[in-house]
Amino acid sequence: MKMKVLLVDDEPVIVQGLSVLVDWEAEGYEIVRMCANGQEALTYLETHPVDLIIADIKMPVMTGLELLKTIREQQISDAYFIILSGYNDFHYAQSAIRYSCMDYILKPVQKSGLLECLRSAASDRARSKQHAEDARKMRQAYLSQSLIALIRGKYTENQAQFVQENMELSSGLRYVHIHMGNIAMLEEMADQEVAALRERLAENCERFLFRRGGMKEYCIRDIADCEEENEVGFLCCDPMFLDGKETLEEFMEEMLGEISKNMEMPVFILVGKRVEAISRISTSYTSACTLRNFVRFGTLQKIYYYEEEIQFTESESFCLCKENLDRLLQAIELNDRAAIYKSVDDFYEEMSKAVFSEKMIAMNTNYLLFQLIHLAIAQDETVRQDEVMLYMNEHISQTELSKGNRTYLRKFACEYANYLVQLRQNVSSGVLAMVEKEICEHYAENLTLRELGQKYYVNSSYLGQIFRKQYGQSFKDYLSNYRICKAAELLLKTDKKISQVAEEVGYLDTDYFVNKFIERKGCTPSKYRKNRG
Repeated sequence: MKMKVLLVDDEPVIVQGLSVLVDWEAEGYEIVRMCANGQEALTYLETHPVDLIIADIKMPVMTGLELLKTIREQQISDAYFIILSGYNDFHYAQSAIRYSCMDYILKPVQKSGLLECLRSAASDRARSKQHAEDARKMRQAYLSQSLIALIRGKYTENQAQFVQENMELSSGLRYVHIHMGNIAMLEEMADQEVAALRERLAENCERFLFRRGGMKEYCIRDIADCEEENEVGFLCCDPMFLDGKETLEEFMEEMLGEISKNMEMPVFILVGKRVEAISRISTSYTSACTLRNFVRFGTLQKIYYYEEEIQFTESESFCLCKENLDRLLQAIELNDRAAIYKSVDDFYEEMSKAVFSEKMIAMNTNYLLFQLIHLAIAQDETVRQDEVMLYMNEHISQTELSKGNRTYLRKFACEYANYLVQLRQNVSSGVLAMVEKEICEHYAENLTLRELGQKYYVNSSYLGQIFRKQYGQSFKDYLSNYRICKAAELLLKTDKKISQVAEEVGYLDTDYFVNKFIERKGCTPSKYRKNRG
């Protein structure tokens, strides 16, 4: 951006001469106004910011020195200031320097002298901008570090104070998860594709918050081991929506519409518990994580609120059919079909004796699902909680559970009992060996996790998770790397054309193959063959 210049002299010839003495545009400047005296310049400066003022020292109405003194004392402008004078008087120069005058040039103005001043001002502004940018980055880094510490609940008083001073977090704070919902689809994608989607989600969030008067700092991204790879977070506070006289629900609805744009899969929002101080934000974060666990079984709605989904009053808590549910859990663990059927019947019999709201049905269902997760982990200590939830995500219909479908619950309970048998047999390692064999023998074919999961009777999302755990990368990345390695062997051992090699390892599009090869080997297939041959 060009620096804006204000020329001030009561002699039109001088002003015109200055305007053509140097190539202002080439030097990065733009003359925005020419004034005949200091008062006229002062009036202009009150409503128009400039970067450089060049003013004659002697003028009617208001001199250049008076203009300089006024704008400095009244803090009207901090622009660079150059005094022009026909008097080589140290007293004038001394007065100018006192009010941060950049230079004192004697008339007639020489081109070389003016250029030196212009370049000095431009250089100084560049340094100032760089210092300001460095300071901004340092502030941002410390702010992010402090936010992470607060979210984790391990922070210092200085960090809490810094966040409070640098962000408008007055009241009604909530930590909010923004989650990409199709976990099965994410498992089929390469790591770079997932990262690109998450980046787009974060950018959508930042764009929305900026438009609503917020700042980028409210969007929480790249928090190591705080966020999952398919979600970002942000801090919400009452002023974001109350100033606009809208409800929290209206604000979240608008946000969901904006952040869902250009996303290739559904997005849903999890709103954590309301807290009143930034020092308590870890409580809200934990509540959002708890809420995430509740809704990961199947997304029936787009926005979830902790207070609505999780919290129940003491008067409602006695409606949990814990004894019957615990008997059902025991029957599932033993894979006892008869006991499963009886426990389900007993559970619904107890349900029929009380007037249950939808929230109470959800409470009983969620209790059962949480206990089933812990039951699965107890069978195989290598299984993570999110892996079990992936299985549930594809095998549970929340609609049927919420309707109180007895037949559906029997069916699911029996299926889950078989799933626990699989875990006890530790089938994951055997399945992975078979999947690895499939890749070795059929890497040129269109292999997908979904088809392999169906072939070996394993949930595809679960298969993707244990594959990543075993090999440290997604199935798609592993397959792509394997194909490129096979292509490299063919390039060195045969004289086949690049297109033939591409087709033999499973790439019908040669250009796509070349790009993938460069991505993994750092050079084109032709160059690889030439350098290694």
